[in-house]
Amino acid sequence: MLSLKTIGAEAAKTMLDKDQAVLIDIRESDEFAREHIPGAQHLPLSGFDAADFPGAQDKIAIFHCASGTRTAEAAPRILEAGFATACQLEGGLTGWKAAGMTTLVNRRGPISMQRQVQITAGLMVLLGVVLGFALSPWFFALSGFVGAGLTFAGLSGTCGMARLLGLMPWNRALTA
Repeated sequence: MLSLKTIGAEAAKTMLDKDQAVLIDIRESDEFAREHIPGAQHLPLSGFDAADFPGAQDKIAIFHCASGTRTAEAAPRILEAGFATACQLEGGLTGWKAAGMTTLVNRRGPISMQRQVQITAGLMVLLGVVLGFALSPWFFALSGFVGAGLTFAGLSGTCGMARLLGLMPWNRALTA
């Protein structure tokens, strides 16, 4: 399996400051809008295309996500981008912050879609259980429906709840 060489936050910052490297954030738009590293180029993994980097192939490419997991999983796609040297930021955004480096935070930005789905699904399951005990056992079906939807999302890679939440007013600026 192909893998990326890892680079620590301090070494990455030095390379970025000397204009020897380009930092590429592969997280999704909602995550990037909420918090990102200053100067990072945003190219979500869902729309990753090597053609998006003309003229930057002579620099060292440092890719990152939130923790490093998605970047490591996407290594084969990243290595096809044609950079002379491609690295992974050790620990991703979390590692950057742990090293004391600054990020740009937008508290008004939406929380990540993953967390929105977790909160919504959790509340729906809880509501189904409470109403099932309090009013009618038929409300347990709500919890079952949410469980089936999450199972389908995990198996298919398509989450209907995330798509629906993406249409909500607080997320519209990201999809426009």
